[in-house]
Formats: sequence, structure tokens, C-alpha cells
Amino acid sequence: MTEAQGEEFGAWLERQLARADMKQVDLAHRLGLTRAAVSAWITGRAEPREETKRAIAAVFHVDPASVYNRTEDLVPTLPRQWHHRRAHRDGGREYGNAAAFAFDADLSVLAREATQNSLDERLDPTMPVRVRYVLHELTGEHLDAFLAALRWDELRPHYAAAAAGGQKVSRSLQAALDDLEEQRSLLLLRVDDYNAAGLTGPEYDDGRYAAVVRRQLDSHKQAGGRAGGSYGLGKATLWATSRLGLVLVNSTLSEPHEGRSQRRVVGRLDLPWHEIGSEAYAGPAWFGEAESAPDHKGVSRSWWADEEETRALHLDRRNSAAGTSFLIVGAHDASGDAETLQEMHDKIVRSLAEGFWASMIGGKSAGALMEAGVTTLRNGDVLIPEERVDPHAHQPALGRAFQAYLDGETVPELTAGDQVAMVEVPLRVSPLKGRGRARDKGREHLAVLLLTAAGDSDERHSRVVCMRGNRMTITEQRPRELPLGTAPFQAVLLAGFATGREGVDIEAAESFLRASEPPEHDRWDRTEELTTLYERGALTRLKEFRAEIDKAVRGLVARREVARKGGPAALRELLRLDGAPGSAKGKRVQAFPVVRSLQARVGERGAWHVTVGLKLPDAEDPWVLTPVAKFDVRSGGRPAVEWALLAASDDCRVEGDNLVVDPGVRSAVFTGVTDPTTHPVEGGFARLAVDIQKARGGAA
Repeated sequence: MTEAQGEEFGAWLERQLARADMKQVDLAHRLGLTRAAVSAWITGRAEPREETKRAIAAVFHVDPASVYNRTEDLVPTLPRQWHHRRAHRDGGREYGNAAAFAFDADLSVLAREATQNSLDERLDPTMPVRVRYVLHELTGEHLDAFLAALRWDELRPHYAAAAAGGQKVSRSLQAALDDLEEQRSLLLLRVDDYNAAGLTGPEYDDGRYAAVVRRQLDSHKQAGGRAGGSYGLGKATLWATSRLGLVLVNSTLSEPHEGRSQRRVVGRLDLPWHEIGSEAYAGPAWFGEAESAPDHKGVSRSWWADEEETRALHLDRRNSAAGTSFLIVGAHDASGDAETLQEMHDKIVRSLAEGFWASMIGGKSAGALMEAGVTTLRNGDVLIPEERVDPHAHQPALGRAFQAYLDGETVPELTAGDQVAMVEVPLRVSPLKGRGRARDKGREHLAVLLLTAAGDSDERHSRVVCMRGNRMTITEQRPRELPLGTAPFQAVLLAGFATGREGVDIEAAESFLRASEPPEHDRWDRTEELTTLYERGALTRLKEFRAEIDKAVRGLVARREVARKGGPAALRELLRLDGAPGSAKGKRVQAFPVVRSLQARVGERGAWHVTVGLKLPDAEDPWVLTPVAKFDVRSGGRPAVEWALLAASDDCRVEGDNLVVDPGVRSAVFTGVTDPTTHPVEGGFARLAVDIQKARGGAA
């Protein structure tokens, strides 16, 4: 059924009778027919003749085309109202929506969860889903007009009662109400998506609409197994980000409902249990049209708004493309690190770039999955113009790596600084319970690891960014036991559908990794779903996968150092251990410490900042090591530079110029900052070597 054809006649006529408060027998009487004839139309057993449709139009005082097309209601407007759910008759109470507490009310969390939902609902797979965030501050008459459209006077008694309680939610509500009263300012945050499915489906039965607006913990994802989310919790971040617990919705449907698809509008409010007079309320409330159907009489349902209504509620959309707009009323960032409009704007941009940079990159083999932008307004005027999120600007090295993969321009090993090396990493997917054979270790999936040199401005580097599905960043992994002198790098691990491949192993890996993710989707680890669905050993397969990733990284960076030997590397040897293993009289021969991890960068003032992790063999005496910083020049001796700061980070201590590690400690981390006044040349023009020298009085 298309929108031009309209809704099925029976369902349409039944709703028109309910909206007009007319019974079947009343319509039959006015048409001069039997009630059985009207009943046959409504049940779909028959449809009236053309002259009868004209007679029905006359009964409702409308043009006959309205009955023929059935793309709108004959009684166009019913009262808009807030419907508050009555308290449970058994005395049960909820002092807030528990799902909202699954995540922090943080703008970065909102950007991650809401954007993931939009990406999962991409409609046309040949086009990106377009996501737009709009911050909008209202004051003065603009605020008054919005509150009037929202029927704020109807809500005020419920807010006052809910805020009077002693629970955490009540105290937060009271603070929000006080700020609104004193500051006369309200911040709206609208999340729009285009080329998405929209909130399709019936008002109360199964569908996307009911999953978001009517239910909790209903994921209802239909992304062919590629969905990032699976718990149905992500939508709760919308309400958690509202200080008032209030979200309005305007959806353009990809599949018509009731013969229409444009401007399906509804509001939902989540309050704690409260009492007004002698009446108790459960907390949830819905803003919409008064329901006329007998089964849900008195409930507020979504309505088909006109353009004036959507403008008044700040829900107007840019175009008619399918998708949904969520308006968070009273938006805030509970983390406290984004308070001004500029800070909030920047945080959303940064969060989108960190979580979805790979989704926004397209290449020869596959296009971008999404586009994103952020705009900030004040009373309808542009305060900060729309900022398009550029993945290459925010993640240059990672973006270069993924772009090379999409364009088929990777190499097996690095011989130049801007190249991208690729290697496959095996993941053994455990069999599902009851489906595997004896001693079956499961199916092998080959994930893809991409590695390239880190950018000069990368503060976070020498890491592996892991993703699956729709290319949302899931987790980061720091490879262990890297070779000495490893230069900074960036790496991307693509698993499951993120590889861009198809096959049984791809689907198996996707399901396996998704089952290993908690609601935050920020790591691959033990979950109840993983241990429930998969045979014993699933957690071991994940540990093996992480070990294989580390192994693959070590193989690539080792080949990279061989290929670059003698070349102008920015860091030829970041950490060098001086001296061979030795022995002391009366003691056994001991191995020497080795580097487990390292990071280095040149600060704004030209000082080198290094963080070094050591792996130490067991010893009977303390290890006493002296880190010495030297500039590695092409000829002559290496001039030593002084430390401005030498500090112990983990499982060690600094005594004078020495680093002391107690017996039995197998790993330690220290940091150092060089003194720029002792540099023979600027820090950025030389390579730094850190020698770990023997110190007197210790095992070293």
C-alpha cells in the first residue's frame, strides 16, 4: 500500500467513526442501509460502491475525494492532551526510569547511542544516513511560545508533585524547575536523521514506533544482523539527557501508517511516581491526540501534525526524507565538562568524530555510511553555523588507513611513512550451544588489521581501534610487548561486517562479538548472553583473539623497523636498554628488563614527554635503573639532556636520578619530561634515545 492509494477502507472507516463518536448503526441509519453492511466494510469482507462512498462523504460533510483517497482523517482535529498513566493498583512504584540509569547523562554517550540507532536504521543502503544535531537556546517570548505549545500549564502540577519527593530524580527535577524559573532559559537539543526508516508501525502493537515510544528494553532492530545495538537501552539516553525527562518526536515514515507518512508527532515524559490530591500516578505520560478507539479510550496517541504545529514545537524537518527528529527538552551535560553552548557544540562534534569516523569515510569499494553535522541556535538565530564532521580532520592517520583499505591501496609491509599495511587476524568463533560437534572449536573468521604511522599531532597513538558492524568504534587495545624502538603508529581492526565482506563466517563473527558486548558496546568481554548462547570456551576465544591482534601488530611494526633502517625516522629508538645481562658474585645470572609499552611526544614548549612500561624478570634484589635521555644525532656522540621531571607511575619509585623496582615486581611504568633549556637543538628536530643504564647498589 502506497500513500497515494491510502489506507485499507475498513480500518480507515472504523477510525473515522471513532473520531466522530459515531456508531456503526448510526452510519447505517443515515445511509439507509443495514448495520451488517457497515460491519462488512469494516471487517474487510466488502467495500461500498462508488455512489455509497459519495453518500458517506456527505454524512461527514467532506469532499468525496477524501473517501476515495483515504490519506487523511475526516475529522481532522481532536484535542491535544497529556495522558498520565495511573499508579499500579497493587501499590508498586517506580521512582524514575531504571533504563535511563544504565548510561551517564553525558553528551558523548548521547551522541554515541542516538547516532548508532540512526545508523542501524539506514534506509537506502546506497546512500548515507544524514545525522544532524541542533542545540537551541530559548529565552523570553520564544520560551513562552514553546511552553504554550507544550501545554506547560497542564504539566506544572505533575512536575511540582514529582519534585517534592526525596529521591534522586525528584531532587534533580526540582533543581531543573528552579533554574527554569530563575534564569528564564531552556536548552533544546534536536537529533535529526534522514534516509532512516522512521518510527513505523501501529500505535500499540509491535513496530518501531511502539518500541521507542511505548516500551522499554525493546530493541526491534531490523538491520539484517548488522545493528550496533541489541539491548533496547540506547533510546533511554534521550530521556536521560533531559533535565525534565521530556522528549518530543516527529517522524517521517518509510512505510505509511493510516495512509500517511509525514509529521507523525508524539511526546513522552518520564517522571517518578507522584500524587496530586487523592490520585496517584505511575510517572510516564504521553502528549498527543485524545485516543478515540474504544480499547484505548482516553489515552494520548500520536497525531499527524501540520507544519505550523511542528514549527511551534521546534520539530520542523529540513525535507520530506524518511527519518525521525527527537527533541530533548532541557538538555544538559551531567559530566560538567561542557556547560556553555560552544563547549556543548564542540563536545558533540568531537564525540561523533571519535565514535563514527570510519562510518563517515567512503572509498572505491564502499561509500560512506553516514554524514553528520552540528548547529547551534539562540531564539531561532544561528549562533554557531553548521559544522560538518570531517573524519579526516579529526582522525587523520586512522582515516588514511581505512581509506586505503576501501580503495584497495594497502601493502603487506611499510616502506614509506604514508603507507598502510594490512594483515589478517584469525578469530575462532565458538559454536552455539547444542549445535557444535564434540571437540569442535568453532568457525574461523579472518578479521582485518590496518596499520600506519601516527600523525605528528596524535596525542593518543600506538593503539588498535576495534570495530564491527556499521563501523562504530567499539574499543581500543594497547598492544603488549612491542619491539624496542617502535615508532608511534595507528591501527584499525575490522571484524564481521566491518570488513565489507560477506559469508557465513562474517555473520558468525558479527553475532559472536555482538553477544560479547555490554549495553555500552565498549568492549568485547564476558557477558551473560555470551555464556548463555555459546559453548564453553567462548571467553578463551576472545582472549586468543586479543593475543592474535597483538601478535599481528608486533609483526607489522617489526617489519616496518627493518624496512626503515637507516632512514630519517622521527623516533629511531625511543627506548634503548644499555648493557648485556650480567651476573653478580653469589647470584644466579639474570635477564635484563625489556620494554612492554611506550609513548612519546614533543610538547608545545619543545620538551619530550615519554611514558615507558617495563617488563622485568624475577630478581632477589631490587632493580635500580638510571634512565638517561640523549639526542640521537647522525654522527658523533649522543649529547645527554637533563630531565625536568622523572616520575614513577606504577609499581616503582624514584630515588634521586634512579628508578627503583622492588624484588618480585614483574612490570613497572615511569614517565619523564626533558628540560628544553638543555637541548642542543629543538626537540622536534632530533630523535630521542632513552638509555636504561646500570646503577650501583641494585640488581641492574
